[in-house]
Amino acid sequence: VRFVHVGDEVYAMKEITRQVAEREYELLRRLRKLELPTVTPIAVVAGRKDKNGEPLEAMLVTRHLKFSLPYRALFARTLRPDTAERLIDALAVLMVRLHLSGFYWGDVSLSNVLFLRDADAFTAFLVDAETGDLHGSLTEGQREYDIDLARTNIIGELMDLSSGQLLPGEVDEISIGDRLVDRYHSLWSTLTDVDKFSPDEMWRIERRVNRLNELGFYVDELEMKTSVDGRRVLVRPRVVDAGYASRKLLRLTGLDVQENQARRLLNDLDAYRTSTWRQGEELEIVATDWMREVFEPTVRMIPAEFRSQIQPAQFFHEVLDHRWFMAERVGHDVSMQDAVTSYIKNVLPQYKMDKRVLAAINADADSGVVDDEYTYSTSSPMTRDIDEDDQDASVWAS
Repeated sequence: VRFVHVGDEVYAMKEITRQVAEREYELLRRLRKLELPTVTPIAVVAGRKDKNGEPLEAMLVTRHLKFSLPYRALFARTLRPDTAERLIDALAVLMVRLHLSGFYWGDVSLSNVLFLRDADAFTAFLVDAETGDLHGSLTEGQREYDIDLARTNIIGELMDLSSGQLLPGEVDEISIGDRLVDRYHSLWSTLTDVDKFSPDEMWRIERRVNRLNELGFYVDELEMKTSVDGRRVLVRPRVVDAGYASRKLLRLTGLDVQENQARRLLNDLDAYRTSTWRQGEELEIVATDWMREVFEPTVRMIPAEFRSQIQPAQFFHEVLDHRWFMAERVGHDVSMQDAVTSYIKNVLPQYKMDKRVLAAINADADSGVVDDEYTYSTSSPMTRDIDEDDQDASVWAS
């Protein structure tokens, strides 16, 4: 896979046979239409030739997911010790969403996923659907095969990180692999199990729906049946999509962010509404003022050299966290201005990656790939725009 800048966009170009490229392109299109977290397919390029006129494989072109990083790059940064667990939790959510939509992956691994920071968690995006297939629904056997393969692959990938001294010493690779299986089954059960209760316990329906909303899933309708004896009600929610909080924030502010980021921003919006004594006003009006007075002034302070590395919503979330810790330390409220200044000085530099680790990541990215050096060499006009000082760009560049 090669990554190139074209104008303001970065595209991933994967060299595979034309038949496989066209099939994967169509699969990604269908997954996008289902509003699942995947990269965006752009084109299939066929009929390529090298400078000697020899035929080359076709290429699948996808748009690079801005602000995302592969799992190896995440471990190259100064992260919390529980990073591996949070990545696994994100992958479990992705697998459940794909399986609910009838997508059989067939090659689940951390390598086939990109991660976006999502407040204190991560959101996982599928980037490789080459071995996948979309069905009306999946059998339990198909789901279990996918999850077992995921466990095996992830344990191997984490052991590889450990051998390269990129994994914290306290991380148990086997336990992390087992965690994926446990998290997947727990979430699947929460989303699909049938509740049984008596007719005078209808309040439990609302509790179930609220629980699903807390997990970020939107319930379209409820399938309700009465038992044969008429003494029990059976309820199964029809979950159509994740993104309960992000949809609400998008409607109020126009901000399109990840689910946990949306929850944090909505909480701050509620706090702003309370602190300005505006509980009686329309939330849409308050949200407009919050954007102008709080959110936008804060994210405008992101230094230019970091604007390609951290999402505005993630920056805002981390500044709020930093402000809370500062206030706890000094024993009184801290202004947003002081919190941003301190965060930029003391925390934001951690987003930089060690150059030695970057070199290893780039070497791994190129391994086993036949490169079209004539078309996408470092002297090509399509790659000349890559900023050599941009640490994230170096992950994607050849």
